[in-house]
Amino acid sequence: MSVRNRLAAATAAVGVITALGLALSSAALAQPAGRAPYLSHFSKIKTVASTVPHNGDLNPYGVFPITRSVGRLHAGSILVSNFNNKKNQQGTGKTIVEISPSGHRSLFAQINPRTLPGRCPGGVGLTTALEVLPGGWVVVGSTPSRNGMAATAKAGCLIVLNSNGRVRETFSGHGINGPWDAAAVVTGRGHVALFVSNVLDGTVAANGKVVHRGKVLRLTLRLYPIGPPKLVSSTTVASGYAQRTDPSAFVIGPTGLGFGRPDRLYVASTLTSRIFVIPNALTRRDSAGPGLLVTAGGRLNMPLGLEIAPNGDILSVNGGNGRIVETTPASRQVFSRFLNTMGSPKGAGALFGLAIRPRGGVWFVDDDLNALRLLH
Repeated sequence: MSVRNRLAAATAAVGVITALGLALSSAALAQPAGRAPYLSHFSKIKTVASTVPHNGDLNPYGVFPITRSVGRLHAGSILVSNFNNKKNQQGTGKTIVEISPSGHRSLFAQINPRTLPGRCPGGVGLTTALEVLPGGWVVVGSTPSRNGMAATAKAGCLIVLNSNGRVRETFSGHGINGPWDAAAVVTGRGHVALFVSNVLDGTVAANGKVVHRGKVLRLTLRLYPIGPPKLVSSTTVASGYAQRTDPSAFVIGPTGLGFGRPDRLYVASTLTSRIFVIPNALTRRDSAGPGLLVTAGGRLNMPLGLEIAPNGDILSVNGGNGRIVETTPASRQVFSRFLNTMGSPKGAGALFGLAIRPRGGVWFVDDDLNALRLLH
């Protein structure tokens, strides 16, 4: 069964699931009236390149655009991480590809779990958690499975590679348990706040039942002039998100993260089709629970990847219906359109990571095509 059909089956089985959260006041976050939605400026979709490397890895998840050239990272190119192997087994993908704007694909890294320089429980299965830090340090999440099934999923780790695609270290423990997506913020004085959503706390043991143990960590990393960044501290800034394993869709839980001003972290709760916001994300010392509810339902249908548009709106792509949705911080869903209409239901399970193109538009991966595409 294709990944699209697997997630479509999972969508049908979700039913009505609720999560705790407080409604966000529209008045408190009012925006200028009459401003056109960011997505309304773009109407064309083109396929840039296949994301399948020579080893046959499938199911592109993470997307990150390179803005500065260093090592083998070329400004203007896009990194994409793969979650599946050539047999389409989830949690077994080991490659990151680099794609130029003209569509040339090259292999940035193929990670060997047997030669990792640190702990990574379960091995390697690269997720949507893909970030590039100052100095060209690439951080990618691993939520691995032995055989493609959630029953064998392990805690995994965050893998740190240099700008030439060589693995230099891993971050494990410290609350990391199924790193699913990430967002990085440079906080000054040689530090980075790396927010990571986690989806495996209690899910495997629950054997398909919903548990409200999904969480978001803030990992404080120290940068150095020479050598890889180091993990300084870990703080749980959000918790209580609905999540569960699924024999078809691997795991469904909190996914997309996006940092917005001033000091707000937006979180896509995939299983409940909601988006929450965590206030004071950079400074808080405790969990905000799920946070404040920004939007629920409407055009949202299992939101996965999430990014903040240049105008401050929240962009999310749906795993349930192939749509991208734009929501204002004041909780209004102001624009939506299909990025994928294949299959039945249309576009289910096709969309994962996305990123803003600096010149305007949105890069996104399409799992039906195993390709990087561009809305422009």
